[in-house]
Amino acid sequence: MFLATRPSRQAIERFIKESQGLPLSYDQAGLARSSPVDYDLDETLVTIGHGEVAFERAKAALAAWKHFDFNWVEVSPPGASIEPGSVVAVLVRHLGFWSLSGCRVLYGLGDRALGPTFGFAYGTLVNHVEQGEEIFEVFLRPGTLEVVYRIRAASRPRALLARVGYPIARILQARFRKDSGQAMRAAVDESDL
Repeated sequence: MFLATRPSRQAIERFIKESQGLPLSYDQAGLARSSPVDYDLDETLVTIGHGEVAFERAKAALAAWKHFDFNWVEVSPPGASIEPGSVVAVLVRHLGFWSLSGCRVLYGLGDRALGPTFGFAYGTLVNHVEQGEEIFEVFLRPGTLEVVYRIRAASRPRALLARVGYPIARILQARFRKDSGQAMRAAVDESDL
């Protein structure tokens, strides 16, 4: 949904409520784990820290949606669960207008308490401007103990304006991945304070 002005908090809450029963905008969960030929596949890996303590901070940051903690993208409701079935609204400010899109958390990756990886994936609902799935994951690289944040997305434009503005949409997606990595690095660093 594209909007000329920022939607009110009540409008966003109503959007989330109306999104609860909507289906995914694509056929089957797990799209981002595969390499679908008719979708753009993007993957970004960013080192955000080092060692077990940084890994624990990264897991907490991911569970708190800190990877969306920058000035042109927001996730609602604040403090949303990352449990499968949770529905969120992604609000994006770009090029003088706003978009509001629905997503559902589909599956988790790893175990927050145990193991070298933790994350989740969400998929776009039929009211999203794009179509696809995105994985957000942190892992501890064996041997080096680097903490790495990974985004893997399979997407294609769904809304007419997204299809017409496809080159701009691709630039915004790349900007999101870059800013998201910086937000995760800052979230892990801020934990030192």
